[in-house]
Amino acid sequence: MRQNRDEKIKKLLQDSRKLYHIQDLAVLWGIENPNTLYTTVKRYLKRGLLRRVYKGFYSTKPLNEIDAVVLGLSALRAYGYLSTETVLAQSGIIFQQVHQITLVSDRNRHFEIGGQKFLVRKMKPDYLYNEVGIIASGLDKRATLERAVADMLYFNPKYHFDAGATIDWNKVKLIQTKIGY
Repeated sequence: MRQNRDEKIKKLLQDSRKLYHIQDLAVLWGIENPNTLYTTVKRYLKRGLLRRVYKGFYSTKPLNEIDAVVLGLSALRAYGYLSTETVLAQSGIIFQQVHQITLVSDRNRHFEIGGQKFLVRKMKPDYLYNEVGIIASGLDKRATLERAVADMLYFNPKYHFDAGATIDWNKVKLIQTKIGY
């Protein structure tokens, strides 16, 4: 029994992911019995090996050590990527301060984790899963500037870009054509 527990801890700590939904832990540890799973999670929470992000969602690191974008995308439990206002503000295309991380996925949502607010915009699957202009690094997926502009125009065709003259509109049009919106 002790060896089995040590193997679970080893798997948890060696896994590159640091965020887990309860079902992820069940698969990682090969636990089918819900009572065994919840008991194991409860023990690991008590020992400090896991931290509760919210019910059914856990981390092996403190939230302040986890990239906020990865945290938001993991919480979605669906495909998504960073785009629109967040990318535009980071690129200096819009000047107003953005108080929430904006993601694009297959559903509209607002949520907050650890004081960080998230806005999720719903995009049609035909466009969402087209990875033109998306840069992926592990769990972190981000739109390029041109994809973020194209996405913003998808959501709001009359959107005003403060530094619109610095946008490569040919690249934006090419992305729009490749995606089909």
